[in-house]
Amino acid sequence: QVQLVESGGGLVQAGGSLRLSCAASGRTFSSYAMGWFRQAPGKEREFVAAITWSGGSTVYADSVKGRFTISRGNAKNTVSLQMNSLKPEDTAVYYCAARRYISQRQDEYDYWGQGTQVTVSS
Repeated sequence: QVQLVESGGGLVQAGGSLRLSCAASGRTFSSYAMGWFRQAPGKEREFVAAITWSGGSTVYADSVKGRFTISRGNAKNTVSLQMNSLKPEDTAVYYCAARRYISQRQDEYDYWGQGTQVTVSS
């Protein structure tokens, strides 16, 4: 059974930080690219960041560039999203996802987690 489980969401004030984690189990995700997406209330889900299987290449949405950092754990089956200088507009449910190659397109991802809520108060 393939499973992606996110953790680390919560409530934070604007300007604060949160670190999201995603743990993959059920198969070897060490050779998979992983990404983070988010969906704010009333909006479509959007790309946030992605990282290659090796961790050697990353890509970010313009809205989070310079504030968020995606990284992989040593075992490569985990991925984290360090979020700094958070803004109220970052409020959303954050999802991690996995696919063979790095992509910004959510329709290309094969596996998805259930999501974790991030709320940034002003």
